[in-house]
Amino acid sequence: MTLQSIADGPTDRLAKNSVGLAHIVFFVVAAAAPLTAVVGATPAAFAFGNGAGVPGAFVLAGILYLLFSVGFTAMSRHVGGAGAFYTYITHGIGKPAGVGGALMALVTYSAVQIAVYGLFGLFMAGAMAPIVELPWWVWSFAALVIVHVCGQRNIAFSGAILGVCMIAEIAILLLLDIGIVMAGGGPEGFGFTSFSPATVFAPGLGVALVFVVGSYIGFEATAIFGEEAENPEKTIPRATYVAVLLITVFYAFSTWAIVQFYGPAAVQPTAAAGLEGFYFAATDTILGPWASQVMNILLITSLFACVLSFHNTLNRYFFALGREGLAFKLLGKVHPVHGSPYVAGMLQSAIAAVVLVLFILAGADPYTVVFSWMSALAVIGILTVQALVSVAIILFFRKVKTGHGVWTTMIAPALGLAGLLGALALVIANLSLLSGSESLIVKSFPYLIVLIGLIGAAFAMQIRKAKPELYASLGKAFE
Repeated sequence: MTLQSIADGPTDRLAKNSVGLAHIVFFVVAAAAPLTAVVGATPAAFAFGNGAGVPGAFVLAGILYLLFSVGFTAMSRHVGGAGAFYTYITHGIGKPAGVGGALMALVTYSAVQIAVYGLFGLFMAGAMAPIVELPWWVWSFAALVIVHVCGQRNIAFSGAILGVCMIAEIAILLLLDIGIVMAGGGPEGFGFTSFSPATVFAPGLGVALVFVVGSYIGFEATAIFGEEAENPEKTIPRATYVAVLLITVFYAFSTWAIVQFYGPAAVQPTAAAGLEGFYFAATDTILGPWASQVMNILLITSLFACVLSFHNTLNRYFFALGREGLAFKLLGKVHPVHGSPYVAGMLQSAIAAVVLVLFILAGADPYTVVFSWMSALAVIGILTVQALVSVAIILFFRKVKTGHGVWTTMIAPALGLAGLLGALALVIANLSLLSGSESLIVKSFPYLIVLIGLIGAAFAMQIRKAKPELYASLGKAFE
């Protein structure tokens, strides 16, 4: 595709054939932030969850999301475009539910983005302290500006950046994992008890799943790039399966390796004794201090890649709402050169900046409040939206006969729905542990997500009454 062809195309359509399978996988895996998830989240899963059974918990989560993906990818062949979850829910359940789901998705991905900006600022401030001491929020805003500029470019530009970041952060963890294997493991040698039912389903599995499921946030964003993908009917399903399998295998292998290093019996108390140094101590021993320094740097690039990925996802949600007429039509414009949703990107960056300013004015700690609270909100939101999508998949295939079998249209989506609802119940039950707070604000998050969904549904009903023609067209912009 040439720049001229983009310029000559429709102003409300994203640049077609801009991304292939690899680009989309980079976006999705970068959103999952493998290094941050493994080094930052899994120590808590080891400490407070089922200990040596954490690798098995990742396998369970992977199976859950593969079940979800069966119906999800099948529906992607019939419903696509930048609307993603909004479009799926609209076509499956109905327009009020679709608009409610869109608002919940916006809040969810915005929460992830704010959480990562906070953590990025904290890590950057620490890394740069020997050179220049600046508040964490200075670095957060610097990242916001750079991310915004990248998001204004053609989607392939961000894809290339994410590819480099993803390969680098996976490489350092694989070096550690392979080093542990080459060293013959730890005090108890090698074993696969981490995957045995007795270890996986030990007390604490529910707590572990709270952290494990959160590590998958973003994999479902494959569908949002359907309009820009090459051969989307094939690319989107393949990208979804590749992303889920890659994330699952990588997380399961990396956590299994660290269990071998410390030993199944010692891994839980060791993690509980020092969450921050859990992986760095192993890296120092296996690879040397240089690797720990590199890992610190790559943690920062991992966070940048994560926030860039979610920025692009959010842009396309705002773009979808603008093109549908649910928000300012201006949001549905694309860049005349880059074919990107640049107006949506401006709004999205402005919202992120305002929220960050509010946290700064409140004197919020970047880790215990900004990151932890927003992460908790995001996990609740994404599980709720994914459950709605599962229902939408079942209802869609009951209404539309497509030739898919009962496994694809009913059994797999129903099993996925049951798993998602179970995970959501576990998250809500362990919300104080996930967020690190007993605040009433945090405890209100489940009700907040439901309220946002109801507000969206009520808005759609108001449109049906005030603008019946607009209401009738909802969901059709992506057909």
